[in-house]
Amino acid sequence: MEEDYIRVINITVFGVISWGLIFILLRRIFSNYSFDFSTRIVSALHATVAVVLATLTIQDWSCPVCPTASTSTIQQMETMAFSLSYMIYDLICSHFDQVISIDNAVHHSICILGFVTGLCSRECGSEIVAALWIGEISTPFLNLRVILKEIGYRDTDLNLAVDVCFAIIFSLARMVGGPYLVYVTISADSPFLIKAVALGLQLVSAFWFYKILKMMRYKLIKKSIPTENLLG
Repeated sequence: MEEDYIRVINITVFGVISWGLIFILLRRIFSNYSFDFSTRIVSALHATVAVVLATLTIQDWSCPVCPTASTSTIQQMETMAFSLSYMIYDLICSHFDQVISIDNAVHHSICILGFVTGLCSRECGSEIVAALWIGEISTPFLNLRVILKEIGYRDTDLNLAVDVCFAIIFSLARMVGGPYLVYVTISADSPFLIKAVALGLQLVSAFWFYKILKMMRYKLIKKSIPTENLLG
């Protein structure tokens, strides 16, 4: 048991340092691009690896969030520690940017609280890892749409296609899978903090979903204007 916690601490500390070094390296390589450009690449890298790790921890494919309110496996704890290290790094890194995103800071703080609670109690590993999968599955597309804009593909068909993919995946994961996971977590005999974190993350997701709907409405209207002008 003690060895597991030492391993989790080592993964977290090593991870925070590694994410920082990766970001510094990317800033040197892409010095002509913005601060946000490098953070987006790091975020996409974390999301991709996190989704793979979360998928590998699934114990029952007929019920990916089962067993509920159970003791976390070492694989689940390692996955949580991996993403905890990223959340800590990114929360620190965001303070060096010119613009601080309040909703992103709130999201990361809630995630950190959830990971720490799950790791300390060693409970609800299935639910926390499922939440990680749901939260990160759309992140690569979120970052790709921003990266494409910065390298000169703003307002192109490719950029719009990535926007649509992101919106669809986010909506299905966060607004379909998310509420189901919240229901499962609250219904189970889980620690109060885990339930509070699940509800908090869903509220953040609902806020982002509202912003995405506004974004897609603007994008589609903007895309249709040239066609309408041609027809007129």
